[in-house]
This record gives sequence, structure tokens and C-alpha cells, in this order.
Amino acid sequence: MADRFPNIAPLATAAADYDIVRRAIAHIRGHWRAQPEIDTIAEAAGVSPTDLHHLFRRWCGLTPKAFLQALTLNHARELLRSSASVLETSYEVGLSGPGRLHDLFVTHEAMSPGEWKAGGEGLTITYGFHPCPFGMALVMITPRGLAGLALADVGKERSALNDMRRRWPKARYVEDFAATAATARRIFDTAMWRPEQPLRVVLIGTDFEVRVWEKLLTIPMGGLTTYSDLAARAGSPKAARAVGAAVGKNPICFVVPCHRVIGKNGDITGYHWGITRKRAMLGWEAGMAAA
Repeated sequence: MADRFPNIAPLATAAADYDIVRRAIAHIRGHWRAQPEIDTIAEAAGVSPTDLHHLFRRWCGLTPKAFLQALTLNHARELLRSSASVLETSYEVGLSGPGRLHDLFVTHEAMSPGEWKAGGEGLTITYGFHPCPFGMALVMITPRGLAGLALADVGKERSALNDMRRRWPKARYVEDFAATAATARRIFDTAMWRPEQPLRVVLIGTDFEVRVWEKLLTIPMGGLTTYSDLAARAGSPKAARAVGAAVGKNPICFVVPCHRVIGKNGDITGYHWGITRKRAMLGWEAGMAAA
């Protein structure tokens, strides 16, 4: 399997790796101002400094020191400032922006307001859990495309499923690991991110939520934006709070990159699937963009 995933560890290994990475990032989050040495971070993660070094190199192409720098608030502010002009361009041309080489290629459609109001009634959602670089991924598909993607720590999969089911309470749910495996590979295997075979996504939400999620799709990998800027792009410049709520309700994490939205002052703010995971995703993407 390893030769099919040249840019990440095999998915089963990736899930175990993330558990170590999660502990390391939690320590970095609490001590980033001190810029801790790798020995200290490794001790907090429960592995040797050498193992941690090799893990980070394999996980995102960065050394632990470079990864630490990528996750500090100062780096977030610098990235936001330096990418402002890049974001302006990428918003105009969508996914043909500077992150095109490395980013997901997605084609999307939205369900009608009536279908959303029906709570998914008459809709069959097939789901499966798959290891990924950020823990366990709950992949949810319909005949029209990917409808849901959630992330959870190992052992907390059922809670993630219940959370997602509340979004579409009247839908019919069918667990089928084999049926969702190909979609999981399309999402997390960067070798399969190609424009001639875009990943099909179906957005299920209110008109306003869908409009916000569509704008999220224009943020390139390695780029960040703020809630206020996103509100302006969505045509509601005075509705930053409502936009924030819509971002929080995004049912297709990672693919629809709500993790690329930060606070106006550069703070890496709340994330439905956890702040540590959000930092991990931004660091992983920084490694992919730099590769």
C-alpha cells in the first residue's frame, strides 16, 4: 500500500502517527513562546527525539523545529500578511490560484432548500471510518458525491457519527467501509488530487451556509483568511458572526477548508474538530505546499 501514498504514510500508520503528533502539538500549543527543543517535545509526546524527528519529516515534510515555527501565532500573522495579495488573486480565479498544484480539485453542487429543510428525508448516506493523517475520518457519501467528512480521535468514532447524523436526522444511514474507501483515498492521497478527475461534493445546508462554504473552496492551500474578509467575499460584510457560525457548521471538513479561517488578529481560533487538529492541518498543508 505504501507505494500508492507517496506523500503521506499509509493511512493506518497515519492514524497512529497523528496520536503522537496530537500530543506533541498540544505541548507546543502550551509552550510555543518558549520555542521548546525537540527533546522536550518528544518527551511530552512519549517518543524519542529521533523518532519524533523522523515522524514529522514523514508526516508533513518538515523538521519538528520548522513545524513548531509553522504553528506559532507569529507565523500565522506573517502568513496572513504575506498572503493577502495572493488571496485576492485566488479569490478571483478560484482554484486556479497559486495553490492549484498541491490543492484538492473539487466540483460541487448544492441540494435544494427543500431537500435541506426535509432533514435528509429520502436521502441515503453511506458512511465508513478510515484512518487518515488527522485521526479517524468519517467519510459520508451520497449518489451525488461526498456529503460529509468529520474527524475524530480513535475510540470516539461513534460520537462523531452521532454529531453528523443530527445534521440530517431523517436520512437513511448505511455503514459500508468498502464503498467509502475510494473516496477516502481521493481525499487524503495527494497523488490523486488531479484536475481531470475532480472530487465531487454535494453541499447540504441553507442558502447562506452554502454561499459561505463555496467561498471557503476558493482559499488555496497554504493560504489563510479571516472571518470578516470571508463575510465580505460572501456578500455580507457586516455578518462576520453569522459567517463564523456557518463556518462552524461546515459538514465537509478539510475538503471545504474551514480550518484556513483565523481571527482578525491572526489567532488560530475555534474549530469544530479541535484546535490542536486545526493547527496540525495547517502545519501539514504548509509542508505539502513547501514540498
